[in-house]
Amino acid sequence: MPDVDRRQLAALSFKAMSEIPTLETKRLILREATEAHASDWQKHFDDYEVIRNLSHFVPWPYPEDGALSFLKNLVIPNQGKDRWVWGIFLKENPNELIGCVDLWRQGKPENRGFWLSRKHWGKGYMTEAVEPVTDYAFNELGFSVLCFANAVGNAASRRVKEKTGCRLIGVEPAKFVDPKLTEHEVWELKKEDWLKFRA
Repeated sequence: MPDVDRRQLAALSFKAMSEIPTLETKRLILREATEAHASDWQKHFDDYEVIRNLSHFVPWPYPEDGALSFLKNLVIPNQGKDRWVWGIFLKENPNELIGCVDLWRQGKPENRGFWLSRKHWGKGYMTEAVEPVTDYAFNELGFSVLCFANAVGNAASRRVKEKTGCRLIGVEPAKFVDPKLTEHEVWELKKEDWLKFRA
């Protein structure tokens, strides 16, 4: 199972409780998601094509206050403790959240989720976004292994894993917003493999 080296936990506890760092790529800015981003989140997330591949715990139809409630009750109380949620912003439009990368300590089995506005699909933004988050997970938060998952048939999410050096380790039953989806692929990424991939 994905885990952090227990010997590192004490040394990392202060860092893990600190602010969520702003991360940048060639085209993107990743900033801590806050209540101020709720309206953008709601606008882009309330789309069945965005949500259908996500866990069945995501409600559909999506409530009018769904984004604000999620940020206020689930994200913000845990930010920088055992969860790290970055909003994704284009450098050319740095005030509008268009998606997010969500990282959490306890695998379910996965340690990361993400979503992106439908109008921004197919441009490589998510692959670009997860790279600095993965660096942060391994180099700053002390993860030794990360586990990822995607619905079987979600080709875009699968490609993100393939393009970032992950290894497919199995297929398991799972439930999604779209009831026709019944299995997920489980992927593993070890720190040493990530460092080789980045090199």
